[in-house]
Amino acid sequence: MARTPSTMLALGTSAPHFDLPDFDGRRHALDDFAASRALLVAFICNHCPFVKHMRAEFATFAREYAGRGLAVVAIVSNDLDVYPQDGPDAMREEARSLGYVFPYLVDADQQTARAYRAACTPDFFLFDADRRLVYRGQFDDSRPGSDRPVTGADLRLAVDAVLAGTPVDADQRPSLGCNIKWKPGNEPDYHSR
Repeated sequence: MARTPSTMLALGTSAPHFDLPDFDGRRHALDDFAASRALLVAFICNHCPFVKHMRAEFATFAREYAGRGLAVVAIVSNDLDVYPQDGPDAMREEARSLGYVFPYLVDADQQTARAYRAACTPDFFLFDADRRLVYRGQFDDSRPGSDRPVTGADLRLAVDAVLAGTPVDADQRPSLGCNIKWKPGNEPDYHSR
């Protein structure tokens, strides 16, 4: 696994549009979440050790905030030809077994990951009611093999601030995880922009 940090997309960036199918083929678009006070877009997958390390707590986090005004959507952008374990059938089982209460979407052409400048799994992007980026970075400081508990502390602080209408602390740490598995020739050069 390649330990890859998130790109730290500029705060204030407008949420890029997406319109993607979930593992059952139902489409979900950015506009579907317009009524929510905040939106979290999470790039995850099934096989990554970093995601496996935090996925149960992430599922708990999403259930906890579902009734408080936060919409959550998770996206798999890996090359599914090479990583079929991240495909729709496995996504369906993952969502069922962990109790995901959010749409789990397939970014087959990887254009949504590119639009968000997603680099790793997990990679989190929190937008306010105006769909401006207010947080990007780590769930918390726990990593596979560390002795730190998985709490979601960093993301929880940011979501709590957005829902309370207070500023989110701009001192944010990048997420760290497995690199997104790009299709050959589709690897973005985020440093050139």
